[in-house]
Amino acid sequence: MVSSFGIRALLSRRCHRLGLGLATRATYSSQPFENDPICELAASNLRFGPGSTAEVGADLKHVLSAERVVVFTDRNVRKLPCMQVLLESLETNGISSVVIYDQVRVEPTDASFQHAIDFLTNTVGTDNYDAVVALGGGSTMDTAKAANLYAAFPPKGGFFDYVNPPVGKGLPVPAISQGSLPPLIAIPTTAGTGSETTGVAIFDDTKTQSKTGIANRRLKPTLGIVDPLNTLTQPREVACYSGLDVLCHAIESYTALYFNKRPKPETPLQRPTYQGSNPISDIWALFALETAAQNLQLAISDPENEDARAKMLMASSAAGMGFGNAGVHLCHGMSYPVASQCKSYTPASGYDTDHPIVPHGLSVFVNAPAVFRFTGVANPERHRTCAQILSGASTAPKSKQVADADVGLWLADELMELAVRLDVPMGLRTFGYTEEDIPSLVQGTLPQHRVTKISPRPVGQAELEDLFADALDE
Repeated sequence: MVSSFGIRALLSRRCHRLGLGLATRATYSSQPFENDPICELAASNLRFGPGSTAEVGADLKHVLSAERVVVFTDRNVRKLPCMQVLLESLETNGISSVVIYDQVRVEPTDASFQHAIDFLTNTVGTDNYDAVVALGGGSTMDTAKAANLYAAFPPKGGFFDYVNPPVGKGLPVPAISQGSLPPLIAIPTTAGTGSETTGVAIFDDTKTQSKTGIANRRLKPTLGIVDPLNTLTQPREVACYSGLDVLCHAIESYTALYFNKRPKPETPLQRPTYQGSNPISDIWALFALETAAQNLQLAISDPENEDARAKMLMASSAAGMGFGNAGVHLCHGMSYPVASQCKSYTPASGYDTDHPIVPHGLSVFVNAPAVFRFTGVANPERHRTCAQILSGASTAPKSKQVADADVGLWLADELMELAVRLDVPMGLRTFGYTEEDIPSLVQGTLPQHRVTKISPRPVGQAELEDLFADALDE
């Protein structure tokens, strides 16, 4: 039997090897740390497997005791077989009060979030539903999270009360003692965002022409139903760009600033959702990267390959478990204005929208080579690990030793080779941007403190100008 002293000594040795400290008989407020020695894992409950969508009615009826359900989706997903499976499951389990909101905007804005909030608050009424179901991609799941929050806890100061600073006030979601959010079940139909696992909802802020969002652990779905059959209908472009988002989620969360280099919060409740890379998130990030690297190309080239698409969906959720706690950094931070300020570009196929769009995963990936050329020197070993994983999954893996100073170049080269294999458009000029747009793109990135502050290498206006210039012509 090991004494409590022996356990403490063992923990102390392990923490020392990780570069962590172990406080001795100290209260939280008196711990002598300038930086935060603590990380935590927060994620939704997940259920994975083909056909699991058909179980949602039983969860709502017999686990959550829901009688009245609001389903969030978009106009395209509403026509797909997965919607019929969902509705049949609700009917089979005796849930007859079902309202469908199918006005979710692909790449949502503050206005589209507000439209959904008004629908749930006024058209349905806050006393007239017991649970929310989100069936769709990240746009749908994020819209449902926001609507569920604002309907349950209307902010006194308006929409931007809960929005991340500096765009919004960043007020915390009310504590559980003030009431619970209605249950939300998220059912992804794309393998990319991992939103079924996270407490984050992202939107375009039309005034600042940048993306921002709401981030709080209480926004996590009650349950994520991860059904590979739902991704078989993804068009090629959607499968590709969503898969690239998975890759970037994994690489960014693994290479983010390490959590114990972040300032210690005054209270545990102020610990940010995006904590920086940590031993827990690393496990999910590396699994996601390895799985996506091995299966993305096959999932795109052979849409009927259920195994490859199932593995990509699992990689998406795993990446969500990683970045939902570690965070992402510059690829995403720079992607937000690229997507928000798009004026003319639309993909050749795969996206049925009534507005110009650079799909989220594509807007992230187009910046990735420039970003990792820049950040590689900040943590060569972590960038080396990512490059080795991508290289090992390619048709011509590299076995050469690469100097620490060149690891970022190697990782960028691997991503560019992948872009060629997948026929991904690269270079910001492809999407209508020129040197004249760089100042606006930089201004759209600077407010993204939630992600830029965990970049492994600090950035300001000058660095971002150079990064966008580098990303213009890949």
